[in-house]
Amino acid sequence: MSAAVLEMSARTSAAERLADFARVTTDDVDEAAEEIGRIFCPHDLEPAKARAAGFSARHNCADFDGFSINYVAYGGSVGIDPGCLERFFLVQVPLTGTAHIRAGITELEAAPDRTASLLSPTIPTRMMWRDCAQAILLLDRRMVEQRAAALSGRASGTVEFDPVIDLEAPAGRALRCSLVELMTLAERLGPPGALSPLAMADWRELLLDHLLNGQRHGLSDAIHTFSGRAERLPRALRKARDHLADNAREPLDLAQLACASGIGIRALQLGFRRHFGLSISQMLLDMRLAGLNARLAQGSPDASITDIAFDLGFTHLGRMAGAYREKFGETPSATLRRRMS
Repeated sequence: MSAAVLEMSARTSAAERLADFARVTTDDVDEAAEEIGRIFCPHDLEPAKARAAGFSARHNCADFDGFSINYVAYGGSVGIDPGCLERFFLVQVPLTGTAHIRAGITELEAAPDRTASLLSPTIPTRMMWRDCAQAILLLDRRMVEQRAAALSGRASGTVEFDPVIDLEAPAGRALRCSLVELMTLAERLGPPGALSPLAMADWRELLLDHLLNGQRHGLSDAIHTFSGRAERLPRALRKARDHLADNAREPLDLAQLACASGIGIRALQLGFRRHFGLSISQMLLDMRLAGLNARLAQGSPDASITDIAFDLGFTHLGRMAGAYREKFGETPSATLRRRMS
């Protein structure tokens, strides 16, 4: 190990996390850009000329299903230009040093205990880290966008966050505590840091809740409105929705649904459109598509899309595939391939 890397290690040893998950340790700029770029995304890396001799880089990464927790440290002052991240969201919480970040038209100074950053995949970003180490949470873009769509009642699409996270506010403190807890858990488990399917699902839910309900973004108002509308549902419509969910695999029977809800068919149809903005059949389709997405996202390599679709109540595979693509932005087979990759 070079003198520069040893110097950086000594300087940041108190803050270094995930040491058993080391991916990159180098004082070579090109090597750092290439190796860290493989884990995150290709980017330009340029040390400040006056301090280029003191450059060093370290990246530790514990990878999970749909997200990863990382420790990244740069010695010296380093310019980082990833452009648009494209495939993921990044939450960056400073542990030591500072970072000046420009995300779109917003500029911020990230510093421990004060300000963190949230980078969206469609917003171009440039950064200058100064003897900085950060805990970085990476979240799969499609996972975040699909959950935002479900919470807002809209089709899946681009989500862009306010890049400034106030670590002195309750939401910022809660997010930082969760990231520290996740790093500690990964360190306790050690490589490869395997979590049970239940624990993995719980962590995904917690992290998505932190982002989509704790940080301002383009669908925040829609989520608030949709949630409030659901809370004010008449009792009969709640019963109908729950009955529909419990029997989503069965053919739609309006008479049975009306009987379960305690109101007439016409009142039920009008109520669904008024309160949900969907017809009964559209909501049933949405439930089945959500079930299909969940099954495929957890599917085994030999899973049959046709068998799963029929099990969930789909009878026309062509229409199912078209509706799935419209809702999730990819084909069912693409979802299954991502699970197996």
